Formats: sequence, C-alpha cells, structure tokens
Amino acid sequence: MTARIVLAFAALTLQEAARRRVVRSLAVMTIVLLALSAWGFSRLDAEFGTFTSGEARMAATQVLNLVMFGLSLIAALGTAFLAGPTVAGEIESGTSLAMLARPVRRSSVLLGKWLGLVAFGSGFVVVAGLTQFGIVWATVDYWPPQPVTGLALLGAQTTVLLTLGLLLSTVISPMASGIVAVGLFGATWIAGVVGGVGQALGNEGVALVGTVSRMLLPTDGLWRGAMHGLQDPALLEQFPAFGDFPFLSQAPVTTAYLAWAGLWVVLVLGVAALVFWRRDL
Repeated sequence: MTARIVLAFAALTLQEAARRRVVRSLAVMTIVLLALSAWGFSRLDAEFGTFTSGEARMAATQVLNLVMFGLSLIAALGTAFLAGPTVAGEIESGTSLAMLARPVRRSSVLLGKWLGLVAFGSGFVVVAGLTQFGIVWATVDYWPPQPVTGLALLGAQTTVLLTLGLLLSTVISPMASGIVAVGLFGATWIAGVVGGVGQALGNEGVALVGTVSRMLLPTDGLWRGAMHGLQDPALLEQFPAFGDFPFLSQAPVTTAYLAWAGLWVVLVLGVAALVFWRRDL
C-alpha cells in the first residue's frame, strides 16, 4: 500500500512538473545552449587544420566540459525551483492539508515527490547530454570515453541539489528555497575552483576550502567526477600544464566519495521528512 502511494505521488509530481512554466523556461535555455554549442563546435572544427591532433582533442574536451557545466547549471536551476514549491507551495495554498487529511503518511508523500523530481532531473540530464554528445560527434568527431559514467554522475549531482531544495522547501518559502539552493550550488563550485588554485600553489589551507565544500555539499565533487568521464584520458599526460584548469579533472570520483554522496542524500532526505512531519499545516 505504501509503495503504491509513493509511486502515485511520484507520477503526480512528474505531471505537475511538466505543467509548470519553469519547465518551459528550462527547455528554451537548453535549446539555446545546444544551438550555441553546435555553432561553437562547427567553428572549432573549421580551425582544426591549424591544430595538432592532441590540441584538437584538448579543445574539444574543454569546450564539451564547459557546455556540460552549462547544462548542469540549467538542470540545477530547474530542479531547485521545481523542488521549492513541492512542499512550501502546497502548504501555503492549503493543498497539503487536503491531501494529508486522509490516512497518508507525510514521509510517503515526501518520498513520492522526491522520486518524481529525481526522475525528471535525471531524464533531463540524459536527453540533453546525449543530444550534446551527438552534436560534438557530428561536428568534431569526438565521443566521450565514459558517457554513461559522466551522465550518471551529472544525474547524481542533480539529485543532491533537488534533495537540498526539498529540505529547504519544508522550512522556507518556495522562491527562497530555490534561490538558496542555487546559491549554494554556485558557492560550492567556486570553492572547488579556489581549492584547485590552492592545490596548484601548494597552499594547503586554501586547498582545504575545496575539500570541505565538497563534503558539505557533494555537487562539485560529483561534477568533477563527471568531467573526468567525459574528457580524453590521455590529455593530462600530454598537456600536464592544464591539470588545474577548472574544466578538466585530474582524477575520477572515488567509491568512498560516491558512498558519502549517497549517505548525504539519505540523511538530508531524512531530515526533510522529520521537519515536514513536525510542521503545522
């Protein structure tokens, strides 16, 4: 019975998400980014005559990772602003009171909404990512070495952020929860770049900034693992000077870090369920 309720709310969340204006804005931004990337890669292909094969792969990898970061940012914006109204908006409108008047557990409702948002965010990442890979392959004849790993980690990054947005939506307004979630996403990425600079300069204190930020919010760590899966594995050996470039990753994500990211999602989702259970409707 509980599983059917969870799946029912997941399906309802998907249907509701498809009707929101945020999704239309998400689609427009994605189409614009893909169109710009197609034009950019076509221009890059026109310049390959002046590049060596290694330089061509380096350029293709860096531009692909840059575009994929843009797609991950669009996914972050979309899922954060979809997660915001999921709880807070329904509480403000009185919808939650009507739904929970029946013998339905609040945790089941929250889990169903979370599953629906995960399905939406992961579906967006897969469709947009595969489209981008097709553009790169058609224009510069480059295909990422580990596309499944890259897309899976981008989907995990989206899941982490929407889980945070869901927690925030149980305590603050829908708009505020989306803004805070996206702000933390950006701050964590910047902290990761700062940490990379500190590592390059041999400054352990500055490098620690990136490490701590990736533990507090795993989005940047998962993003760097995704980059490693999308880039040519021989590039950093051929061009070691680019090792600290923000859109290249020196090492794949570790199993321990993936376990931490999974535990982080479970803990945050559990806290969200507890706060929602104790909140007055």
